[in-house]
Amino acid sequence: MLRKIRLTLAVICFTLITLLFLDFTGTIHAWFGWLAKIQFLPALLALNVGVVIALLLLTLLFGRVYCSVICPLGVFQDVISWIHGRQKKGKTRFSYSPALTWLRYGVFVLFVILLVAGVHAAVALLAPYSAYGRIASSFFAPIYQWGNNLLAMLAERADSYAFYSVDVWIKGGATLAVAAITLIVVAFLAWKNGRTYCNAICPVGTLLGTVARFSLWRPVIDTDKCKNCNLCARKCKASCINIKNHSIDYSRCVACMDCLDNCKHDALHFRYAYGAKKVDSQPAPSGDPSSRRSFLSAVGLLASGAALKAQEKLEQQKRQYQVNRTQSYTDTRTMMPDPKAKVIQKVDGGFAEIIDKEIPERSTPITPPGSRGILNFTKNCTACQLCVSVCESHVLRPSTSLDRLMQPEMSYERGYCRPECVKCSEVCPTGAIKPITRADKSAIQIGHAIVIHHNCIVNVDGVECGNCERHCPTKAISMIPKDPNDPKSLKLPVVDEAKCIGCGACENLCPARPFSAIYVEGHERHREI
Repeated sequence: MLRKIRLTLAVICFTLITLLFLDFTGTIHAWFGWLAKIQFLPALLALNVGVVIALLLLTLLFGRVYCSVICPLGVFQDVISWIHGRQKKGKTRFSYSPALTWLRYGVFVLFVILLVAGVHAAVALLAPYSAYGRIASSFFAPIYQWGNNLLAMLAERADSYAFYSVDVWIKGGATLAVAAITLIVVAFLAWKNGRTYCNAICPVGTLLGTVARFSLWRPVIDTDKCKNCNLCARKCKASCINIKNHSIDYSRCVACMDCLDNCKHDALHFRYAYGAKKVDSQPAPSGDPSSRRSFLSAVGLLASGAALKAQEKLEQQKRQYQVNRTQSYTDTRTMMPDPKAKVIQKVDGGFAEIIDKEIPERSTPITPPGSRGILNFTKNCTACQLCVSVCESHVLRPSTSLDRLMQPEMSYERGYCRPECVKCSEVCPTGAIKPITRADKSAIQIGHAIVIHHNCIVNVDGVECGNCERHCPTKAISMIPKDPNDPKSLKLPVVDEAKCIGCGACENLCPARPFSAIYVEGHERHREI
């Protein structure tokens, strides 16, 4: 029974967390975005003390339930191992093996040192939630989007608008390579040996395993009933049951409950581990009812509390949206062009193909509104790619710079940061991007525009333009005559840096190719205007 409950909760959590990286409409995030915020390392970096304490208490009560239910990378390993097990047609694949103590604690100490030292690329590489996020966004999301576009094409032929097409593109070669290596390593270890990655490499697994040594409720072997058949050990994907000594390494046990269901002699029970040295020898159904009720009540309490918190946050967001809607929507509707216009337009003027824009060389990278600046962003970001997945304007993509490898940064070749969109701040689980409102965003200066006059088509082609001025949401760009003494003189753009917020509308919509005649330079520390 406990195993079925664990499997049900694990499937639900894994499916919803995966959908967080696939959903480009924001619907899933509105209801289940809290699942990303209860991941251990993001909660720790966000200084979400309540979540960290709750996860530690859950581990102290029932062992590493987090690893078998909440962590998506852990459940993903179970899926890979289950597929291999199905091919083996019921044959046992595991056996007890001693813990690789030197490796797991060596990696953990190294992880802590790198975290304190600020080597964020290595931290992001080892973080389990972020590792799965990169796998999902790099490999699962494109498949999901291609499937959506296929449905959109079929719906269009049926005169239905139930689906709409989205751009499918690889956002970062370095991130794709890291995600591919991570996928290969995790899948290989899970295919061969189950939870080896969790118990030998994962720093979160090592920390929770240390706490799980003292868990109050855990699987206990009844030596009076055990027949030394070794079936439990051969089914243990954590390889932590030593049937010869009738002992279990609880630092590696992930509380999957597989051993309880596979024991044919009723010798394994999930029970309170302190007090009586051995369980009652009287026959009893598999799984102590009292411990089962305690387990269910604790899990139910945790789930209900998290759901209530998510509901309260959603209601608060709805109220804030109603306050800002009249102010922001009316302005942006008149200023912003149709988001589908750039997608539909494939040629310039109906004849010449549009040349793709090139990324300008920025001396300071641009970080999202709400990140407060580069220092706060790089300190807290684990490169999980969740904000990249939900960015509808495609302005967020993983950095290729070694000091910020895989951490998102902004660029405006495919779109610009719309004043009415605050999705990245709503989904960030680590506090790297603080929650902001639509009204707040219009007052945050993440950078400022710089004009490159020799690229402007007014100088190059001798024609009028003014595209940057027309689409600037803060009216920070003015057009002044090239020749002040000539009333018919063509006009060039001038930027008022005090008003510019760095949204990138001017850079994205500038017709100059391949380099825009105006680009945004980032600010190390964001300002309010």
